[in-house]
Amino acid sequence: LAARRNNVPVLLDGFVCTAAAAPLARLHPTGLAHTIAAHVSAESGHRRLLEALGLPPLLDLGMRLGEGSGACLAVNIVRSALECHARMASFAEAGVSDK
Repeated sequence: LAARRNNVPVLLDGFVCTAAAAPLARLHPTGLAHTIAAHVSAESGHRRLLEALGLPPLLDLGMRLGEGSGACLAVNIVRSALECHARMASFAEAGVSDK
């Protein structure tokens, strides 16, 4: 709840973490707006739960380790996306013609 209140992003890693966060979606329509599904695990219910919550997973590698390995991989994707967003020049800044 504190992460949501303070707009701190949270990577959900696996079925157990997603299930633990799911009640926030029931409390408020934007309760999970600060969350990113790191991956979809091999547990049969995880994909269905992510779909029900409207959270597309960043990765689908069939992992079932339960050691945070999905989040460890996904955090690098998130960091890379943030770097691109923050540092990439716009078309105008890069002098790209619209022709």
